[in-house]
Amino acid sequence: MVYATTKLTIIPTVKLWVRKVNGLENLPKEGAFIAAANHASYFDHLTIASYLISHLDRKVHFLAKKEHFDNVFKKAWHTYAGAIPIDRQSGGKEALKWAIKALRQGKIIAIHPEGTRSLTGKLQKAKTGIARLAIISKVPVIPIGLIGTFEILPKGRYIPKFKRAVMNIGKPMHFPEHYNKKINKKALTEVTTKIMKEIAKLCHQNYNFN
Repeated sequence: MVYATTKLTIIPTVKLWVRKVNGLENLPKEGAFIAAANHASYFDHLTIASYLISHLDRKVHFLAKKEHFDNVFKKAWHTYAGAIPIDRQSGGKEALKWAIKALRQGKIIAIHPEGTRSLTGKLQKAKTGIARLAIISKVPVIPIGLIGTFEILPKGRYIPKFKRAVMNIGKPMHFPEHYNKKINKKALTEVTTKIMKEIAKLCHQNYNFN
């Protein structure tokens, strides 16, 4: 019941705020992958999940902080999208283990490498969890650039402004040069930076962190 209701109501509503989506053909039709996007708004989750779910007819498993389940609407949406509540105070190790297991089962994981929403809409320095996940799982990373979501629903706002967003989906990224090798800080930084620079291109920003 929750699944059907959400599919018929929330997804069409979210799409009213999206002006254009480019690159849907870059999404793998089968198998596991990691969708990695910039994060400037709670609307990011809604946009990514709405289009990936409707295009692929598969769940997208977000690693979402447990606060995102604090009311009926949020709980219904995250149940539909397959999100997993994460207690950030306990660290990210359990989340990483869960994500690796899910990817090995052929599922889709969506992640925001920056870890938290930007207060300005500009890219922040990413954490290296995305690189560790990509190297260990050996699945493709699909970079996604979101434009305009900050203007729709910035952090601290609860009612979305009726502005329009664009989602640009890049080509799959692979990192075979790091597979089956000992993971070190240099490798994690290198892979994270490559992913974020691609996301930056897709959202028309610059990523000036190493």
